Amino acid sequence: MPTHTPLHSLAEHGQSPWIDFITRRFLNGGELAELVAAGITGVTSNPTIFQKAIAGDELYEQQLRDLAAQDRDPYDAFIEIACEDIRRACDLLADTFAASSGAGRFLEGWVSLEVDPRLAHDAERTLAEARRLHELVDRPNLMVKIPGTAEGLEAIEAAISMGIPVNVTLLFSLERHRAAASAYVRGLQGLHRGGGDLSSVASVASFFVSRVDTEADRRLEEIGGHDDLKGKLAIANAKLAYQNYLEVFSRLTWEELLLAGATPQRCLWASTSTKNPEYSDVRYVEQLIGPDTVNTMPPETVAAFRDHGRAALTLDRDLETARNTLEAFAEAGIDYDDLVQTLEGEGVEKFADSFHQLIESVGANRRGAVSR
Repeated sequence: MPTHTPLHSLAEHGQSPWIDFITRRFLNGGELAELVAAGITGVTSNPTIFQKAIAGDELYEQQLRDLAAQDRDPYDAFIEIACEDIRRACDLLADTFAASSGAGRFLEGWVSLEVDPRLAHDAERTLAEARRLHELVDRPNLMVKIPGTAEGLEAIEAAISMGIPVNVTLLFSLERHRAAASAYVRGLQGLHRGGGDLSSVASVASFFVSRVDTEADRRLEEIGGHDDLKGKLAIANAKLAYQNYLEVFSRLTWEELLLAGATPQRCLWASTSTKNPEYSDVRYVEQLIGPDTVNTMPPETVAAFRDHGRAALTLDRDLETARNTLEAFAEAGIDYDDLVQTLEGEGVEKFADSFHQLIESVGANRRGAVSR
């Protein structure tokens, strides 16, 4: 019988621990399998992770040589490399996925692959690429990551209506989070009208956490004073997002979809590594534990929580304090709407830049593999 870990304790409180990491060595060396046994139930990836993996590991060299010999475009070469790793991760989590199936249950064992973030403001091309990735990976436990921009929401609704599971990424604001939930519901309604199987489709809303504190604390430093507010906005913001979730998925309009086999769009806490060394390295895990949620953690945060994390229901505590925190920031002169809009814009830009660098890196490494 597997050893009980703090990750299993999260599951006992209704939270699914995922890992925000993937490399071929991580997959082939048994590390992911060990983490699955320790309680990890899903995997997320992003362009930066793939860039570091492909640039620094000889396990990719033969495939790079083969792709170079075929004169493959660097973008298509990356997609082939990424899909191979993602399929492998999906297969390693296939038993987790199968064991979670059942009427009214949240499916586990998801693996996320991101649509080219350079398309974040092009709904039509985002949807086309989401469909392509869904078909290329060809695994039932793939989630396609689509940014929660205004244009991305259009693509998300359409993708869900086609039966494509979606991880809505780059959510920072409460308003945009509600919009993502509504897009998911409309997508399910479209799928239902077309006779689709609602029980096989799922979505998570990736609500970013630590980046909010980083930007909020920076702005507090600029205006001076208000030290009591530092490190407070991210947790408050996430707790109120969870209240959004409870409200949207308790409406009467949701009941028909629930009866047809649908499951709510869970909140997924993303960006959960601690950026400020003055804060606990597990603060964005311990303070956001609650039912029907996901926390995707980088390896160092997974290791820290396994070592000294404590699981307790915290997500529904101090809600009045959370609301007062947002009001206190407004009184201090911090414009919440501007802050979250800035974070969304920077997030899209950073992801797009990382993706561009990734494609350039694949091209350079592909050429290098041929010359070696």
